[in-house]
Amino acid sequence: MALVKLQTEFFRNLDGAPVAFSPSMNLLFGENGSGKSSFLEAIGYLGLGRSFRVGRHQAVCTHNHDRLTVFGGLNSGLAIGGDRLSKGVGNIAHRLGISRDIVAKETRLKVDGEAVRSLSQLARHFPVSVIDPGVFDIVAGGPGKRRQFLDWSVFHVEPSFSSAWQQCQRVTSQRNQMLRNGRLDEALIRVWDAQYVTLAYQVTEARREAFLLFKTALDALLAEVVTPWTNGLKLDFSPGWDTSQSLADVLIQHREQEQRMGHTLYGPNRADLRMKFQGRPVSETFSRGQQKTLVILMKIAQGMVLNTLGKQVTFLLDDINAELDGEHRAMLAEKLRELRCQVFLTSIEQPQPQALWRHTMPDFKMFHVEHGGLTEV
Repeated sequence: MALVKLQTEFFRNLDGAPVAFSPSMNLLFGENGSGKSSFLEAIGYLGLGRSFRVGRHQAVCTHNHDRLTVFGGLNSGLAIGGDRLSKGVGNIAHRLGISRDIVAKETRLKVDGEAVRSLSQLARHFPVSVIDPGVFDIVAGGPGKRRQFLDWSVFHVEPSFSSAWQQCQRVTSQRNQMLRNGRLDEALIRVWDAQYVTLAYQVTEARREAFLLFKTALDALLAEVVTPWTNGLKLDFSPGWDTSQSLADVLIQHREQEQRMGHTLYGPNRADLRMKFQGRPVSETFSRGQQKTLVILMKIAQGMVLNTLGKQVTFLLDDINAELDGEHRAMLAEKLRELRCQVFLTSIEQPQPQALWRHTMPDFKMFHVEHGGLTEV
């Protein structure tokens, strides 16, 4: 599905006026501080339930106000086979809303006017993928960044994953409390171990299946684009323990180690997406530019997987001109056009569509951003 209508209230410096977007390409340009990234941030709220730029809701609420609201209208997006059902704003298939009371620390969510309790119910309607300067930590950062990247795919591929992962995290927290308590009750820890192991295998199997789908898509993508430097690239999914043994045995064998450290050291909370080139980590062998290109191709591969499942991804590209040269921007734009996904792209200079799409021009809208307001060009 694609976001074709957006309205905000007390969100950063945005003026709150309703905006109609294209279900295909949307190009936003304006000076620094004009509100370009804030629009992407507001769009991201509907699919992520939070900001992709900062960790606190209060940071995005307009100064001297104690609540914020984001409302979005989605059209039907893609039909089976990839043909668009609707290009206009008039055919609203779903309405999503999220509001946050900063003082009461309460979040209210609505889908089609009905209150819902889980952010996952918004996210399933509106898959959002962010490509901004921070996303390149997927390669150079720690395992947590790569788990987050993989779990975005798992969430949209396997509906049961979200519940299993939340339960697994709760059990992990309980185990950690016991491990920190000093003297360990072996009978009780074995009870928590049993629950943890059951959930760990559920989470790991879902991750493994999603990884295989992702890797197949990425391999196909790398075969299409001119990236000779990726020859020899190897991606593997590490579940978080040595699978030559059962996780139950691993936990028993390392009980003293976990007790000394005071937290769980083996299992899905330690899973990783390992990327190596000629036996060494990609972060050590690829240039910064190559790492950026690889991450973008990985993001596109995620979109390809969801596309085969009949789901349309909305990509938010924040100030991509500062990260990629013209050739790589054109490659990215063309691959996103082929995906027939929705795109929001920001830049300081007015974009040149003919430089982005050199062969087939997609439907697009262009907006100038100034003082938190959008003016269609």
